[in-house]
Amino acid sequence: MGYTELDRPPLSERALTRALVTPGGFWSRIEVREETGSTNADVSAAAAQGVPEGLVVVAESQVAGRGRRDRQWMSPPRAGLTVSVLLRPGPTVPTSAFGWLPLLAGVALAEAVNRVSDVDATLKWPNDLIVHDRKCAGILAEVAGDAVVVGIGLNVSTRAEELPETTGVPATSLRLAGAENIDRDPLLRALLRGVDRWYGGWRDAAGDAEMCGLLATYQRSCATIGRDVRVLLPAGGEKAGEAIAVDRDGQLVIRTVEGSEFRVSAGDVLHVR
Repeated sequence: MGYTELDRPPLSERALTRALVTPGGFWSRIEVREETGSTNADVSAAAAQGVPEGLVVVAESQVAGRGRRDRQWMSPPRAGLTVSVLLRPGPTVPTSAFGWLPLLAGVALAEAVNRVSDVDATLKWPNDLIVHDRKCAGILAEVAGDAVVVGIGLNVSTRAEELPETTGVPATSLRLAGAENIDRDPLLRALLRGVDRWYGGWRDAAGDAEMCGLLATYQRSCATIGRDVRVLLPAGGEKAGEAIAVDRDGQLVIRTVEGSEFRVSAGDVLHVR
């Protein structure tokens, strides 16, 4: 038997707008769509039309969602949070700092999940939220002209038989992890307020993650640091060693068994212990 609206209540665009779109606030428009192909694609299209930053698109059902390397991200209707936001960092932030935006979103997401749902959520570099050693959310950031679109997919009330197949870390949901609260409304509000707070500080610091405190907070939240890892590189091949830090540019620093160090700016990371 499928879930009813009592089990998975719909989000209210009106209530979210009233709470989050305020005079002088960052969020400018919140759209809740019953179904869409991809919230990232929707926000990218809006960016191309010159829509200002602060747009939020939430989908109750996403039928053509994508993760990194064009992997699919599917979720049953109203079982999770599928949301994309439009950011325009502006000329004071160098494009070299844009790689921090998915990490920033991860910090905001981990804080929201820990506070609202009372589970121990950590981050796997560069873009996964981990609960009980399983993937509970993924983050995808895409450049769209002078804008950046950040998409987040979080499994909330997903049942075991509804979880997507994964090639790396097995999936889970907040419900399966024993979360105290799986109400999507306060989770989304906490997430968007966290993104607003961290993004504002990061932009005021001209994208300097260390100056605004983002680097230190990310390092504390990152379960990859201190682990032996294998990194599958985008161009092919792989590197292996111990992840020892995330640097000021958001790159993962790895020490090999020979003692040399190298940095990775993109790739799939596998925790091997």
